[in-house]
Amino acid sequence: MSGPAAVRPQPFEGGDLATFDALWSALAPIGRDPHTGGYRRIGFSAAVRACEAWFVAEASQRDLVVERDGNGNLLAWWRPEPERVDHGVITGSHLDSVPDGGAYDGALGVASALAAVDVLRQRGVRPARPLGIAVFAEEEGSRFGVACLGSKLMTGAIDPARAVVLHDAEGARLADVVDDGYGQAFGAGRQLGPSLELLRQPIAYVELHIEQGRGLADLGAPIGLASTIWAHGRWRFRFAGEGNHAGTTRMADRRDPMLTYAMTALAANKRARLAEAEAGGDGARATFGRVEVEPNAANAVPTAVTGCLDARAPTTDAVQRLVDDIHRQARDRAVRDGTTLTVTAESVTPAVDFDPGLRHRLAARLAARFGDVPVLATQAGHDAGILATAGVPTAMIFVRNPTGVSHSPAEHAEPDDCRAGVLALADALEELLVR
Repeated sequence: MSGPAAVRPQPFEGGDLATFDALWSALAPIGRDPHTGGYRRIGFSAAVRACEAWFVAEASQRDLVVERDGNGNLLAWWRPEPERVDHGVITGSHLDSVPDGGAYDGALGVASALAAVDVLRQRGVRPARPLGIAVFAEEEGSRFGVACLGSKLMTGAIDPARAVVLHDAEGARLADVVDDGYGQAFGAGRQLGPSLELLRQPIAYVELHIEQGRGLADLGAPIGLASTIWAHGRWRFRFAGEGNHAGTTRMADRRDPMLTYAMTALAANKRARLAEAEAGGDGARATFGRVEVEPNAANAVPTAVTGCLDARAPTTDAVQRLVDDIHRQARDRAVRDGTTLTVTAESVTPAVDFDPGLRHRLAARLAARFGDVPVLATQAGHDAGILATAGVPTAMIFVRNPTGVSHSPAEHAEPDDCRAGVLALADALEELLVR
């Protein structure tokens, strides 16, 4: 990780940023829970449809041509030369959130991309190639359990036959909701599955995103660039036992899956902390963040408990070792408790190294405005990682998060840092569009 320059140039030269403030003000209220302050923009929900309608309206005001594939992904094109349709540059992010999530995760990248187009036009930039702004569907995986679902379907990283039968907690199938709210607009009615042709063989994808950690805050830098994405995935641990009466069943007679689950959650925490200590402070993450209990009654020993393990580590081998260790400890505990265990991998993404040539090129361009731009690894998954794995040269620009809090109503970025991000993105896109 490189450090920031001692003296930074003034970041707010080179474009009127009032349009970003207007874009953000219009987007920010959509899907916000008035009681918690968090966002409930769950994939393909009414709130997400409202966000997408905002995006389509803003794109249309800028004379951008909006297209949509059969997976719910949107792409708005700026084509100064309409006959030029291939080998463009793509930017953008996503508009969905985790339940009660923050305002900036994903949405900042979409709003900044629209504002960056305004900045480029104010500068008089005439692109030599097309620019597309992408909005990827169901990035968080909060509804159908697969992170980056839209970009994975687009690139063929997930089998459409598996995706077509995915269902949410209420039983709604992905295949039945992906077109809801669109009728025949933007290509609705297409089948789920690979649609990379929508991107028109891009020379690069650049995603702006709020940093989901404190790296930039600790360095005193408003923006940074990504080096890698840690390997990560989700595994479903289902513990089955014997349901019984909470009052009449002796402790010695129980086959309680909640006990096995609880000990597994503790073991996962211990194993990840050990890996972190062995790596000198940044080695692994293990989190059980979603739990389902059957029958979920206060006076009953559960019949089954299902926990979703989110596991992350710097390398693909390291995350697999972590999950294998947790699985082994869970299996051993299940034998002692008289319960059974089934583990299913829901979503597994290998570690991703972003294109170093593209990163160095953008770092050199951004240095004129920001000085030495820090380079950081990220532990969070992104659509950028899916496109990079599919062979698209990819880079990420991070905007400082003063507290490091993310996936929470407390997620925040200062207005000046957001505006700096818009200028950084505009500079990066100009570098790629005119040279």
